[in-house]
Amino acid sequence: MILPKQYRCTHSPSCQCTKGHLSEDVLLLVFQHLNWNPKLVATLSCVCRWFDDFAKRVLWKEFCKTRAPKMMLDLQSSGSHCIDGNWRALGKLLIYCSGCTQGGLFNSSVQIPGHFVYRTRFSRTLGRSLLPPQCRTDVLYVCDPCEHLDQGEEGDVGLFRGIFKSFPTSKVRKVIINKAVPFHPSEVCPYCKARLWSMLQAKIIPQSACIRLEAYEDCIEYFVCLNGHLLGICTLAPLSDSEDANPSEDSNQIEKKQDNCIAKENILKRRNSLLGGSENGPSPQKRLTNSNRCNIDV
Repeated sequence: MILPKQYRCTHSPSCQCTKGHLSEDVLLLVFQHLNWNPKLVATLSCVCRWFDDFAKRVLWKEFCKTRAPKMMLDLQSSGSHCIDGNWRALGKLLIYCSGCTQGGLFNSSVQIPGHFVYRTRFSRTLGRSLLPPQCRTDVLYVCDPCEHLDQGEEGDVGLFRGIFKSFPTSKVRKVIINKAVPFHPSEVCPYCKARLWSMLQAKIIPQSACIRLEAYEDCIEYFVCLNGHLLGICTLAPLSDSEDANPSEDSNQIEKKQDNCIAKENILKRRNSLLGGSENGPSPQKRLTNSNRCNIDV
């Protein structure tokens, strides 16, 4: 809905925007013709404060509703007119993989820069598998892992992100608060800059998560922010994961399996440094294909 309220540019007296703005109706038609191009919306937001406000109120909302209509209807079905954390944060979450830094949020030894993902599938079924059994009535949409292969000792790394529906009233939030889980001391959500809780530290990551994400057991870690944005990392298991090498396998295949085992051990050590416990984890699961997904192209 277009609001009549107008804002003046606050950049400087020499800014060209002080000579007047196009009406909101015209801008809406222009970006509708451009199919709500997110890069152009982000560029417009940098021009001045008035454009930034219009993008937050209208353009990012229309972008989200166009690119993921079913998910947006579900997220707003509880009566909320604004998604938690604002529409711009949700728009960024739909199309942007935040990556990871060395020693950052995931305490990883690899550096994966953030990047745009132009086609993503968000699944409510996948999100349900990441919830503990006592919280399965919560609604969580999670995308397929963004695969970053051959990351040295870390192996094949998968990064995933998601969003809760009505997170302030969710059971996951109640469990985290009841367990008095502290916020991450330094890192914040890359999408809305809110404080983060560790689901690993809360010890509520279910065993079904590794199967759905096609990852090694005990090599999954994810965080949730105050606005319900979820971001996580996992070590992807190879598609063929037999324990013993076949006679027909060459040295390169055997060496790759050994590297995968080393990657698993490194992540287990990092996990146990946070929670304590044995470094000997269970055998890795095979990567499975989940056919029951809600496909959303972004």
